[in-house]
Amino acid sequence: MFKPTVGPIIGHTTTNHARVFLRGNIQDDALVFAGIRYRRSGEERWTKGVFAKLSILRDMTDVIALNHLNEDTEYEYQAGWFSPMSPVHTVETVQELPLQWPREIYRFRTHSSKATRPRAYIVGSCRYLRMTAGIASAPHLGDRIFASITQLAKQANPPISATLMTGDQIYVDDLNLIAPDREYKEILSKYRAAFSQPNISELMSGTPTYMILDDHEIEDNWPANKSKNDDYLYKNAIAAYELYQASHSPAHERLADGKISRQAQQYWYQFAEGDIAWFVTDSRTRRNLSANDRRILDDEQEQALLKWLIHSPARVKFVVTSVMIYPDRKKLGDDAWKAFPEQRLRLLETIRTQRIRNVVFVSGDVHGSLTSRLTHSEDSDFEVHTVVSSPLCNSKLLPYASESTFILDQPLARTAAGEYRHELTSKVVSQDNFAHLVVEAQQIRVNYHDRDGQLLQSINIPLR
Repeated sequence: MFKPTVGPIIGHTTTNHARVFLRGNIQDDALVFAGIRYRRSGEERWTKGVFAKLSILRDMTDVIALNHLNEDTEYEYQAGWFSPMSPVHTVETVQELPLQWPREIYRFRTHSSKATRPRAYIVGSCRYLRMTAGIASAPHLGDRIFASITQLAKQANPPISATLMTGDQIYVDDLNLIAPDREYKEILSKYRAAFSQPNISELMSGTPTYMILDDHEIEDNWPANKSKNDDYLYKNAIAAYELYQASHSPAHERLADGKISRQAQQYWYQFAEGDIAWFVTDSRTRRNLSANDRRILDDEQEQALLKWLIHSPARVKFVVTSVMIYPDRKKLGDDAWKAFPEQRLRLLETIRTQRIRNVVFVSGDVHGSLTSRLTHSEDSDFEVHTVVSSPLCNSKLLPYASESTFILDQPLARTAAGEYRHELTSKVVSQDNFAHLVVEAQQIRVNYHDRDGQLLQSINIPLR
């Protein structure tokens, strides 16, 4: 067997289930299979292999489900791909072959269902990996920060439960003015290069990774900048996104036979761990820009989010939105929630009138990191927070955000019931960075680290 050409990537993980994404390679016209075997750490005996037949239609990728795992347990696994001699093999018959597995052993941990246990997460976005003629130029720059994240993850206590990548994991449009990528094979090549760099590979092989797209997975400021010729681009970009980012997420249902559905009805999804719940929104592909019903989330998604906020019993509720909900930017803000004030107000009013506590909005996009607090002039019980983490790796062509980027001297919204007022609770980080969130009994600690792993600042968000 050969090592995966991309991956393995640990995706959605629960107390008893984990998803593993990996890619093999084409072997002329021969059959190709990918496989995983695993065991609890410390045990000698491996399970029987779990296999998937790879297809060029899915760029030789697949997601293998590991089921019936034990809660809060560390597992070891090996992963690889091969082409059998016989052309009549199936995923069942290859289990009996005497395979030579790749030597590398990866590790991951299933989740715990215990409430109030401290838990930690990594959050980041906007990872620029310039591609020239299909080759990543200076890839070590785009991969450097992941060495620091991996090092932190190895030492973290509490352990890192998941990495949240909140948008712009790749830049399909990085050479938009010169030679924009529109072809499916070009976009797939970007994903392979981006996700096969050594440091990000090591991180994702051992830490559950959740992703959601933003505009650069398609085109800058999508769909506001969409032209009549962009349907072809969108089709190709979304097909690649589905394979490499959505496929291992909770957006894909687990079927009765334990396998993962190949079809996702939408890209937004939920997951939870103990008394902490996440709702990851798709604030990009379901936009409606018409004047009479402007919305950043489609109606189905908005209703699902409001229902989740009201009825989820979680103690802490994180809402991921790839673009910022607040504070608004002075320029270019119309690509974020600033341009959809009615829907934003509906969301905030629901949180306020339903007395929903400990809601934190998590986002990226702006090439600057910050935390901020939103309150209400006439309702002292209302409070929500936002945590912004961006970028993992900036381009020299793009500026970093600073405090002067944002509108901070006026209310976010005014209604008959009062004003929504916001303030920064951190400095604005204007360099490559990532966020390390630690959820404790009384607070959320937000630690921002630079690309070398050095602590830039630490902010405490009190829980109520």
